[in-house]
Amino acid sequence: MADEENKQVPIEDRGSTTAEAVGKNTEPEEEIVEFEYNEDGEEDLKKTLKKLRADLKQAKKEKEEYLTGWQKERADFANYKKEEDTRRANFSEAVRERILSRFLTVLDSFNLAFTNKKAWDKVEESWRKGVEYIYSQMNTVFEEYDVKPVGEVGENFDPNIHQSTGMIETKNKDEDHKVAEVIQKGYKLGERVMRPARVNIYEYKEDGEKDSD
Repeated sequence: MADEENKQVPIEDRGSTTAEAVGKNTEPEEEIVEFEYNEDGEEDLKKTLKKLRADLKQAKKEKEEYLTGWQKERADFANYKKEEDTRRANFSEAVRERILSRFLTVLDSFNLAFTNKKAWDKVEESWRKGVEYIYSQMNTVFEEYDVKPVGEVGENFDPNIHQSTGMIETKNKDEDHKVAEVIQKGYKLGERVMRPARVNIYEYKEDGEKDSD
């Protein structure tokens, strides 16, 4: 019995056993290169290399196509996002302008009341101060939204911010085409004109010069 238990395994058997164990522990390769053989069964390296080069070229081509497509999609998305942000900003600006424009007539009423200083000073002081406080609050809100009045006496006439309602003759050449009177104030929202100022402007005429009419 002892001789049977201590019986040695032949070297050939041990080698095959080790090979089998190694084979079991070795993970299969993910990619297997298919070799081509000639009629004699020998490996044809030229054909194999040619095939590998063709596969590599195709892989590079596909990679470039995928990369180009990805870059295009990324650029398109960036442009879309930019356009969407611009649309939202423009919409928000338009809504804000529409709301603020409704209050311009209220400011016009205040300005009209303040035009006749003598009549305004005769109004009861407590009531007058209350109205002036409300007017001040409205102007503060407009300033917060970057709304500014345009149209001042003495400034050069600018058709972008002024609307001429009449001409006033002047003998002073320096006053020619300058604002003589502000009939109704205009307003700008940022750099955008919400409403032009309605004004009368000076027209210079020399002594003795008559209208062509």
